[in-house]
Amino acid sequence: MKARRGTAVLATALIGASLATAAAPAQAGGAPGVFPTLKKNVVAYYDFEHPVFGDPSRERDLGRSGTTISLINGGQAMRVRDGARRHVIQTKQVNPEIAGNDDWKAGIYSATGVPSLRAFNAARGATVMGWFKVTGASHPNPNSNTPDPNDRFNAVGLAGLLSGDSDGHGVRALLEIIDVSGTQRVVALGRRIDGGSSQTFAANEDWRTILPVGTWVHLAATFDFDTGAMALYKDGRPLPGFLTVAGDPWKLEGDPEPDVTSATDPRGIKIGGSYPQNTREQNPCNCRMDGLMFLDRPATAWEVLHQYKYSRR
Repeated sequence: MKARRGTAVLATALIGASLATAAAPAQAGGAPGVFPTLKKNVVAYYDFEHPVFGDPSRERDLGRSGTTISLINGGQAMRVRDGARRHVIQTKQVNPEIAGNDDWKAGIYSATGVPSLRAFNAARGATVMGWFKVTGASHPNPNSNTPDPNDRFNAVGLAGLLSGDSDGHGVRALLEIIDVSGTQRVVALGRRIDGGSSQTFAANEDWRTILPVGTWVHLAATFDFDTGAMALYKDGRPLPGFLTVAGDPWKLEGDPEPDVTSATDPRGIKIGGSYPQNTREQNPCNCRMDGLMFLDRPATAWEVLHQYKYSRR
C-alpha cells in the first residue's frame, strides 16, 4: 500500500507573454550548476546568463524543454549583475500608485497550454527551486488594483508552474509568501486537479526569518501528487511546517493509482508575480532570483541538499 498524505509529510519533515519558439535548448546535462541525479528531470532551468540572441528581454531555457520566458515590463534592465552570482533577474513593484501592469516579473503564458511543458501533464510530482534575495522590506506590496492606499496584496509571488486552466494566477506548483494563521509565511502550494482545491504546506517561521532582506537563500518546494507529500527546504535543509487544509483536498483517496495531475499542459510559468501575460498586477516580489528550476518529480531531501551545495557561489 502506498504512503498517504499524513505519513508521507511527517516522514519528509523528519528527514531533516505568448508561447514563443526558442532556439534549440541547451541540454540540462551540459548546463552548469545542476546536481547530476537531477539532470534528466530538469524540465526548465533559468540562470539568466543566456538571453535569446538579438532579444535580451527573453531568456533561454537550459532544461530539456526549451521553454523561453520573457522578462516583462523591465526587459533587459531586469537582468542585473550581483557579485559572484553574475547575472540574476530583478523583479519588483514599479509604481504602486498607478493602476496598470508595470511591475517587473517574468514568465510565459498561453491560454491553450504550453506544449513544451508537457512533462507536467499527468505528472506524479514536481519541484520548484532556486535562489532568492529579497531587495525590499515592504511585503506584501500595496494593491495597485484598488484606490485604497492601505490595501495590500495578500501574498508575495516567488516562482511557480501554472495549472492547465489557469488565468495567469492559478497554479499547479508554487513557491510563495502568504498569510497563514496571522503570520506571513513561506509556503509550497500545489493543485493536483485543474479547477480543484489546493493544498498548502506552510513553514512554521515568519518569512522574514527565512528570507532576510539582502541575503541570498536557496529555497525548494517539492510536491508528490501520488502520495500527497509536500516539503519546503532552506539552504538544503527541511523547513518544519504544517499542512493548512484538513482532509483530502487533492482527492487522492479512491482514485486509481498512481495519482497524477490533470492531463493538461500547464499554461505557463510565473516568476516574481502573477499574470505573465501582463493583464494585471498581482503579488509582486521585490526580489532577485537566480538558478530557477522546475522538475517533473519531487526531489529527495538528499538531492535538495546537494543541489544547494552544488549551485552555491
